[in-house]
Amino acid sequence: MLETGTKAPDFELYDQNGEMHKLSDYLGQKVILYFYPKDQTAGCIKEACSFRDRYPQIREKGAVILGISKDSVKSHKNFETKQELPFTLLADPEHQVLELYDVWKEKTMYGKKVMGTERSTYLIDENGIIIKTYQKVKPQPHADDVLADLS
Repeated sequence: MLETGTKAPDFELYDQNGEMHKLSDYLGQKVILYFYPKDQTAGCIKEACSFRDRYPQIREKGAVILGISKDSVKSHKNFETKQELPFTLLADPEHQVLELYDVWKEKTMYGKKVMGTERSTYLIDENGIIIKTYQKVKPQPHADDVLADLS
C-alpha cells in the first residue's frame, strides 16, 4: 500500500459513461478511492451497495466516491444500473492504476496462484494527500468505517 501522508498519484481513467476522469479533478474535495475485484460478484455488490446506502452522509462530509476495478466501461455501466449506484466507477482493464496504487497482487484461488485486485481503499484529503489506507477490507462494514473516519 502507498504510505499515508504522501501525495496520491494522479491518473486518467474512463467512467461508466465513457467520460475521462483524473484524480486531480477532485482537488478541493475528499476522495474515497476504493479498489474492488469484479463487478456483479457477491462481495463487490455488498461493498458497492454499502457505499450507495451511505452516499448521502458521505456527500454531507464533502467526500466523493471513486470505485476502480479492471472491468470494462460497459461492465461498469451494467453494474451501476443494476445496483443503482450514485457514484463514479472507473475502468482500469490494463490495471495500470491498480498497479500504481499497489493493489494488483498475487492471490491464491482454488489452490492456484493468480493476479488480481486486493480489496483496498485510500482516503485522500482535499489537497490530494493520502490520509488513511484500508487493506484487505471486508465488504459489508467497510463503508461505515470510512464514514466514521470522515468525521
